[in-house]
Amino acid sequence: QVQLVESGGGLVQAGDSLRLSCAASGGTFSTYHMGWFRQPPGKGREFVAVINPSGDGTPFSESVKGRFTISRDNAKSTVYLQMNNLKPEDTAVYSCAARVRDYGLFNYWGQGTQVTVSS
Repeated sequence: QVQLVESGGGLVQAGDSLRLSCAASGGTFSTYHMGWFRQPPGKGREFVAVINPSGDGTPFSESVKGRFTISRDNAKSTVYLQMNNLKPEDTAVYSCAARVRDYGLFNYWGQGTQVTVSS
């Protein structure tokens, strides 16, 4: 059973940066496609970015392009989300997820970490 644990969230001001981490255990991390999602207060979950096992990252949301970067360290079984120039609308619970294929549903989810951006 794969377990994912996010960390790095917090309260920051607009324009600040944060780096979220997601540590995986219990599986073969280097073979998983990893994704970051977020759920703003009162809204549905949205897909932020995805990275394949080789480390090629593709931000999905137009709202984060140019500001967020996804990366991974297979030796540490960890995926990161570097968030720069944060905006109040980035306030959300951020979760990481893993899937064994490069398409379809994500099989494993973390519990999420809160990011709050004040104006």
